[in-house]
Amino acid sequence: MKTKKALFIGGIKSGKSLNAEMYTLKNSALKPVYLATSEFMDGEMQRRVDEHKLQRSEEFETIEEPLKLYEAILKQNSTVLIECVSMWINNMLYHGYVFSDMKRELERVLALDKSIVFVLNDVGCGIIPDNALAREFIDVSGKLSQLIASSCDEVYHTIAGIPVRIK
Repeated sequence: MKTKKALFIGGIKSGKSLNAEMYTLKNSALKPVYLATSEFMDGEMQRRVDEHKLQRSEEFETIEEPLKLYEAILKQNSTVLIECVSMWINNMLYHGYVFSDMKRELERVLALDKSIVFVLNDVGCGIIPDNALAREFIDVSGKLSQLIASSCDEVYHTIAGIPVRIK
């Protein structure tokens, strides 16, 4: 079976995660891997994580890895759903990594002969934030979304729960 890469991009609570999960289940011959990147937990974030766990139930094997995507994916034989690249970018910035580090890691991931589904928040339609860290996050996210999309076979923009194929 040919490997395939897909990107689901959309605003927060747009339905991109649910659509990416359904796509992954439909296109995986084996039980797919859910690569959870969330690292920072407060009460509100824990509720979000719990919602995602209920949503995906037992249909995925879950692996938690906040930084080393390549190493986590390299070991897998099934389709991998990365949920989500935005949290991974957040983690990388928090730990002092720069754009070139993130770009290099994603280039390694994209070069793998593996089926991978990426989930990413679309942050390019908002206003320019008033602080440097938020501006850096948006810049990095925008550049990396272009890198991922250019390497994916399929790209879906999700609006109000509806995935619209744009590539």
